[in-house]
Amino acid sequence: MLSALALALAQAAAPTPIPAIEEARTSVIANDSALFWAAFEGCAPDKLKPLLTEDFRMLHDLGGEVAGDRAAFIGMLSEQCADREPGGKNEGYKNRRLSVPASREVTPLGKWGVLERGMHTFHELRQRPAGTYGADDPGGPTWVQVGGARYIHTWKWMAEEGRFRLQQSLSIDHGSAEEYPPKSG
Repeated sequence: MLSALALALAQAAAPTPIPAIEEARTSVIANDSALFWAAFEGCAPDKLKPLLTEDFRMLHDLGGEVAGDRAAFIGMLSEQCADREPGGKNEGYKNRRLSVPASREVTPLGKWGVLERGMHTFHELRQRPAGTYGADDPGGPTWVQVGGARYIHTWKWMAEEGRFRLQQSLSIDHGSAEEYPPKSG
């Protein structure tokens, strides 16, 4: 009985091997969606801790090193979310990130983790003036694409936890979106 209990405890504590690439891809895509929802539209920085390594680092082509560790990144997003609250300097601001279909690639990095690369677009919720799309258009809130970029993420396999955590984010090639609908000339 005691040896069976010892065996069960040893098996429970055994590190989980990194999953095959298709399972890893599915896991990373789910993590990516949760990460960007929490950072953008959901404005829920508390949801980021289990997705990031403690030594997480974010590098940005426009801002340089945006965050040198997980605590700094979560703190930065907490401030941004507080600014969106009633009375904040960006009260009511809403944005979202969308992954560009078929742009994502997930590549194994041995037994260490995976590399995720892709493109995404950024959108802001804005008030569309009446008549924008014709005389019958009443206007109203609408998501407007404001830009896009490429990203490269390194996801570390945490064998003791049986999951991936994001260790580094490179956000590059940011650009503005063309005005839409275009102004008629």
